[in-house]
Amino acid sequence: MNTTTYSEHVATRQRTTESALAVAGFDAVVIQSGSPFTYFVDDMDAPFHPTPHFAHWTPLEGPLHLLHVRAGQKPRLVRVAPEDYWYEQAALGTPFWLSEFDVVNVTSAENAWKELTIGARTAYVGDLPAQATRAGIATEAQNPDALVKRLDWERSRKSAYEVSCIEEAQKLGARGHLAARGTFLEGGSELDIHHAFVTAVGCTDDDLPYPTIVALDEKGAILHYHKKRTTKNGRVLLADCGAQVHRYASDITRTWTTKKADPDFSGLVTALDQIQRDLCALVKPGLAYLTLHHTAHVKIADLLHATGLIRARGEDAVKLGLTHPFFPHGLGHFLGLQVHDVSGRQTAPEGGSTPPPKHYPFLRTTRTIEEGQVFTVEPGIYFVEMLLRPHRAGPLADMFAWSKIDALAGHGGIRIEDNVLVTRDGHRNLTRSALHA
Repeated sequence: MNTTTYSEHVATRQRTTESALAVAGFDAVVIQSGSPFTYFVDDMDAPFHPTPHFAHWTPLEGPLHLLHVRAGQKPRLVRVAPEDYWYEQAALGTPFWLSEFDVVNVTSAENAWKELTIGARTAYVGDLPAQATRAGIATEAQNPDALVKRLDWERSRKSAYEVSCIEEAQKLGARGHLAARGTFLEGGSELDIHHAFVTAVGCTDDDLPYPTIVALDEKGAILHYHKKRTTKNGRVLLADCGAQVHRYASDITRTWTTKKADPDFSGLVTALDQIQRDLCALVKPGLAYLTLHHTAHVKIADLLHATGLIRARGEDAVKLGLTHPFFPHGLGHFLGLQVHDVSGRQTAPEGGSTPPPKHYPFLRTTRTIEEGQVFTVEPGIYFVEMLLRPHRAGPLADMFAWSKIDALAGHGGIRIEDNVLVTRDGHRNLTRSALHA
């Protein structure tokens, strides 16, 4: 990891946080790394995910740590390392980020708070407000919206350090996808393909940024298909799988076919891949993400018409709603510390929300594209019977070629997804450079 870019990242966090604190009326903020989550009426903890605002500063793993950010001072990081013989006790060592903080080690959350001097104008961001109250932080200063919204807004502009983490996650994800494809072509089951992915990445399921979507044939029409079954020798594989580095994610989807697939479906895969490349080529600062999404519908309408699935093309088909059953989700979302990263619909640094239009209800990003953003571009074509069914006897039934649709329905669906970084004059495709496919 490049320590220079990380130092610049922390310096930017200090500057933008100081600015956010001043506007929100605070002098300091305590950000907690999060608490373990135990399942209801159970003694099992869910996999731990740190508070994203904490992870934005440091990749230190584990719950209950405290980060104290004050104007004009080096941030203090209180690391909670309990003495516990049930779990591995890993020494901190000398990680690349260590010198950026005033680090104190304690053995309990109670002792952690004792290492901080809490002023009257201190805010708290975290999921344990009761601890903040006991430490003297006022209730109205706990997760204050005026501060949190500005911190969220800053997360949508990635630093060089963050981009490098996402790029490394792309390389790991690409390695996994190629292994998954190889297992698919060998006739492996969905479970075999999943195992091939995680083995190539070198992680456990808990280390993934999200559960893998590994769908053979008709299961590809289930947008978030997470079951791991024994079906093998598929004609089509839709694999939506990512990796993470220092909690920064890649989110990559590819659709592969074998010679057993209908040539028309294989042709759709090739054509949608080109549409996805064309959409990525349009990415540049100043373009509304909604415009990019609408363009995807127009291009998909032309493809569906050219393949003989619908009987209208372009804008006319989109206005009639013919593309929606085939492409029911948004074109993409912000990507970073969260797979569906924050502030995609945020109107301004101070907050507000810009909802998607009614005809595109699932669009996660309504912002204007800006330099430094990282987001996904993931058009899809699916054969989802519950979405197609209302049209079979509806007023537009004759606009669909039902026999052809039914012939391809068993192939499930197609999604092609890349992660792109917006640059000053355009974009850089982070996924294609890693996957080459």
